[in-house]
Amino acid sequence: MEPRVILGKKAFSFRSFFLQWEWMLVLLFIAVNVMNVNLSEFYWNFGNLRDATMSFLDKAFIVLPMVFVIILGDIDISVGSIVALSSVIMADLYNHGLPMPLAMVVCLAVGTLCGWINGLLIVKFKELSAVIVTLSTMIIYRGVAYILLKDQAAGKFPEWFNFLGWDYIGGIPFILIAFAVFAAAFWYLLHKTTFGRRVYAMGSNLTASRFSGVRTDRIKIVVFTLAGLMSAVTALFLTSRMGSTRPNIAAGYELDVIAMVVLGGISTAGGKGRMIGAILAVFLIGYLRYGLGLVNVSAQTLLIIIGLLLIVAVAIPKLKLGRASARRRA
Repeated sequence: MEPRVILGKKAFSFRSFFLQWEWMLVLLFIAVNVMNVNLSEFYWNFGNLRDATMSFLDKAFIVLPMVFVIILGDIDISVGSIVALSSVIMADLYNHGLPMPLAMVVCLAVGTLCGWINGLLIVKFKELSAVIVTLSTMIIYRGVAYILLKDQAAGKFPEWFNFLGWDYIGGIPFILIAFAVFAAAFWYLLHKTTFGRRVYAMGSNLTASRFSGVRTDRIKIVVFTLAGLMSAVTALFLTSRMGSTRPNIAAGYELDVIAMVVLGGISTAGGKGRMIGAILAVFLIGYLRYGLGLVNVSAQTLLIIIGLLLIVAVAIPKLKLGRASARRRA
């Protein structure tokens, strides 16, 4: 009798490889660029395409930890408010005499603290869903920002602070370089470390992970803390790009970020998805907005188009599963 060999990995299949959702995003990205080229003669210009990244990559920093949050089967809708609070506190401290580098450190610390509070509340009050907890903190964080500045603007930052949002290194926007570095780090954390594997396991079955010895509460706190930290990073770049801040900045960012993550193929049920999909979705939606903005398409129409893309993102995997189940029954 020949010995039975159990393979640790599935045999490579070209069909399975090219049916991955990420390839659909690549096709959509190509289609969006073809459409934009035909809509505006000013679209297909390297300088314009390069500089367009400055207008949409600030919120992309939040997409990276939001991938972890949604793979866990949770959600964080307080990130926009964390951006506002971190930015307002940084500006207020600077205007009261704190050196700008220290104010930027405080900005990062405030965002990290807000994310840590979210995670702590979620693990301490397990009867409450993450959406309820972060809805509450979203209101609180934004409210504190309004208490500090009321409805006023704060700014007059040093000239060198504009570097984050507007300057280049070797002809490449600094924000694009920074995003590439953070994206590589979060990709590695999710796909190449034990921490990432545990995040997937928790998203697939939280109870089984807990009984397997995974410190589920600690991992949730770390993930939400990362979301807070990256919200503060967004606050730095957004404030630099705007040149000032107000308590209402980053309003609606949470919806844009979640849309990018879901369009990137991250399952809202948890346990599935890849970082590369979310990164592709960032550029897909970013250039879609930029291209249609060149021909003065209204913001409402853009929302409808993005909503349709989300429906496609949610529907296609379910159709594939339905066909696979039908074939098995047959």
